[in-house]
Amino acid sequence: MQNSTSTQTPAKADDVPLSHGLKQRHLSMIALGGVIGAGLFVGSGAGIAAAGPSIVIAYVISGLLVMLVMRMLGEMSAAYPSSGTFSAHAERAIGPWAGFTAGWSFWVLLCTAVGLEGIGAAKIVTGWLPGTPEWAWVALFMVVFCGANLAAVKNFGEFEFWFAALKVGAIALFLVLGGLAIAGALPGTDAPGTANLTGEGGFLPNGSEGLIIGLLASVFAYGGMETVTIAAAESENPVSGVARAVRTAMWRIALFYIGSMAVVVTLIPWDSKEVVEKGPYVATLDHLGIPGAGQLMNVVVLVALLSAMNANIYGSSRMAYSLVQRGQGPAALGRVSGGVPRVAVLASSVFGFVCVVLSYWRPDDVFPWLLNMIGAVILVVWILIAVSQLRLRRRLEREAPEKLVVRMWAFPVLTWVAMAGMAGIFVLMAREPDTRVQLYSTGVMTVLLSAVGYAWQRRRASA
Repeated sequence: MQNSTSTQTPAKADDVPLSHGLKQRHLSMIALGGVIGAGLFVGSGAGIAAAGPSIVIAYVISGLLVMLVMRMLGEMSAAYPSSGTFSAHAERAIGPWAGFTAGWSFWVLLCTAVGLEGIGAAKIVTGWLPGTPEWAWVALFMVVFCGANLAAVKNFGEFEFWFAALKVGAIALFLVLGGLAIAGALPGTDAPGTANLTGEGGFLPNGSEGLIIGLLASVFAYGGMETVTIAAAESENPVSGVARAVRTAMWRIALFYIGSMAVVVTLIPWDSKEVVEKGPYVATLDHLGIPGAGQLMNVVVLVALLSAMNANIYGSSRMAYSLVQRGQGPAALGRVSGGVPRVAVLASSVFGFVCVVLSYWRPDDVFPWLLNMIGAVILVVWILIAVSQLRLRRRLEREAPEKLVVRMWAFPVLTWVAMAGMAGIFVLMAREPDTRVQLYSTGVMTVLLSAVGYAWQRRRASA
């Protein structure tokens, strides 16, 4: 195990004494697999049902925005490696209240997501083993990944390495089979041409409103990319690790998200009910008549959900640890043993399981309220990333230009373009009834956290 101190070189994280147990191969696969989450395998079906073939355009637009956000985050994380990632950057650039708001809202988001992913994984398993209780499977998954994260960071890295390898392999195989089917080279299939792209109502079957709904769905499918900047702080070389991950973000997004959406809507009718019921990938493989492929994809979806559980327990615990290190949380969460913030791991896992209990106990009031509250957190985080980068870039150029290992493209123009895009998404969310409640609920939580963070900041300044 390797410990770091505040006097170390910039290659080490500044929030010690976490270990540096993640190897470059772990970080590379976390970066690669982090973009392939449950939102892509499952959530994209609702976007296709709303937007039709134009879902490809929706993923292109949201993908460009995510690339800009990741580039900004990569610039700051390479300069200031930290398990607090954007929360630490927001504190450095804007003030402690901003770091407090970004960090704790993201912690709530990740912990809630742990519960949701556990429920999704349990539903798949109970489909294979009917009669077994869902809650028992959720509890089993929670114990496994909580235990792995408690032991050592390399366990998290190993789980994610193999999970990511399976997900990447599955997507690659899907794209190859889909490409052969589109070309008419897959045995037993005929080339569909543009029939599914222009038929059934055309490329924009539900007009601009359908495209907007698809755009909003696609934005939230990209969640999980931030984990690599958290993990980089515990890698052997945080600076080069972040730089490499960010520089490969563009082709990963284009290939995995946009490419697979294009394959789906080209091969099967967008309004097929199986797209939502089974998920677009399973529906497409079943449509091609490949024996057992649909069930195999269900295994991949299960792996994606378990991978997200593992990553979110890790990410939430490190975020809580970083907040405590900066004096913004209960001291107990900052206790480290064996290079792992074990109390934070336990607290994050328990919160996630409480969310699962609420989904069974109060499914009509408390649980929906919790889901609405986290609905737009990722956009709040992205806004804070953009503002932080806008302010820190000038400071870095003036005080430490050698730390600019990763640079935001066309600064500051594209930073402002990204912020305008985020503002546009907020407006679109306010227009849509289904997302308006999420926007307002997240807004209330953000205001409350900001008020608490600002009061804490003022009290600390006057002490």
